[in-house]
Amino acid sequence: MAAPRLQQFAAWYDAGPADGRPDWEEQSRLVLNGDPVAGRAVIDSHGCGTCHAIPGLPRANGSVGPSLAGLKDRSYIAGVLSNRPGELIDWLMDPPAFSPMTAMPDLGLTEAEARDAAAYLYAMDR
Repeated sequence: MAAPRLQQFAAWYDAGPADGRPDWEEQSRLVLNGDPVAGRAVIDSHGCGTCHAIPGLPRANGSVGPSLAGLKDRSYIAGVLSNRPGELIDWLMDPPAFSPMTAMPDLGLTEAEARDAAAYLYAMDR
């Protein structure tokens, strides 16, 4: 199990900018086709606020999962993936594929829904 994580880390490290932070200008191109307004609706309709606190959604005050405030400033998604739009989209489509013991279920999001949700999560204020 340690070897795949080490390989993931090495790939992330090699691909990242010198300061170790995501290159948002480059990576944001992956979500440019995402619609943050539609993403807010996806997040709301799938009940994400039941488990997460999510800025901009009045009933999204869950505490089972982490708050999603400031997600764009984090280095990792769920502690297992580099915080880049493509990885967030993949995570949203099938969290257990990346972290089998995660409490976050596979919500059956399509790629378009995941792209829209990612666009909202990266665009929202803290």
